Amino acid sequence: MSIRKKLLLSNVGMIILPVFFVFLLEIILGYLFFVVFKGNPQGSELKWFIGFRFIAIALILVITNGLLTYFVSKSIISPLKQLSMAAKKIGNGDLEYSIGYNKKDEIGELTNTFELMRIKLKDAKTAQQQYEQNRQELIASISHDLKTPLTSIKGYIKGIQDGVANTPEKLERYMNIIYKTTNDMDGLIDELFLYSRLDLQRIPFQFERVDLYAFLSDFVDELAFNLEKEQGTATLSANKADSYMVEADREKLKRVITNIVQNSMKYMDKNHKNIQVRLFSSANEVIVEIKDNGSGISKEDIPYIFESFYRTDTSRNSSTGGSGLGLSIVKGIIEKHGGTVWADSALGKGTSIYFKLKKVT
Repeated sequence: MSIRKKLLLSNVGMIILPVFFVFLLEIILGYLFFVVFKGNPQGSELKWFIGFRFIAIALILVITNGLLTYFVSKSIISPLKQLSMAAKKIGNGDLEYSIGYNKKDEIGELTNTFELMRIKLKDAKTAQQQYEQNRQELIASISHDLKTPLTSIKGYIKGIQDGVANTPEKLERYMNIIYKTTNDMDGLIDELFLYSRLDLQRIPFQFERVDLYAFLSDFVDELAFNLEKEQGTATLSANKADSYMVEADREKLKRVITNIVQNSMKYMDKNHKNIQVRLFSSANEVIVEIKDNGSGISKEDIPYIFESFYRTDTSRNSSTGGSGLGLSIVKGIIEKHGGTVWADSALGKGTSIYFKLKKVT
């Protein structure tokens, strides 16, 4: 019941209840004075009757109005006190304090709004804690991923300085290792830089009309050529009669495909490596699927693979460790295109990464 109805009924009750009780009192007092005690309606008993009636009417008015005011005010003030207490608790950082008020009135709506605010604040606090944890993991990841190759480079340079690389062949091998390691570091720094610019929304996008079929055909042809050296294959499947025209940034879109494929290649555990790219077209959107035949991802890990610095393997070895930013960058770029990205996988069978973009005519 709304507060407005409560106040209305209370005001009506302040009129009806006293009238009812006065009428009832008239009957009871009249019966007692003039029937039970056989008083004279024309004598002194009448004066006593009028006096008692006046006092009783005053008591009835005070009691009924007082009780109605008390219960109505209690139904309003009590939840307001709970809200005040909850506000103080939340102000002191206790976001677990919940108000159990389920009545459907204005205060109930206010309480529900307050509870929704509490939940959002709690979620924001959780997100902040997660962000802080991610920041600490970022520092740890950068420290680890930069220190490891730097240590390796220092070791090989020290070996050259100490004359360990005492033959042209050994010197060339040392220099090649140093070059490869610094190249890997350059790639890591590039990913960190791109990720930070995406996160700060400071990276420009040059959108243009792109035919995804033609775009992916070139990419898959180059990928197939590279995989042939490792006895692998890469194929593109699409209905050529459909349109796959989208509005996209070619450079950023290539980064998306590259990151997905590189991530797939890290977890290829089959002798024959296979990458399948499929295009699906509907009236308003184009869906791209990039499927591999790698080791797959567990159902527990799938919801987190697009988070920053998340790795399905915790070993952090050089072959599969990576930066943990590849798929996070993919998600960031696709969302800047107004699209969505998701994954489907089965352990031992492989993983499919999907992303969806809006079709243009």
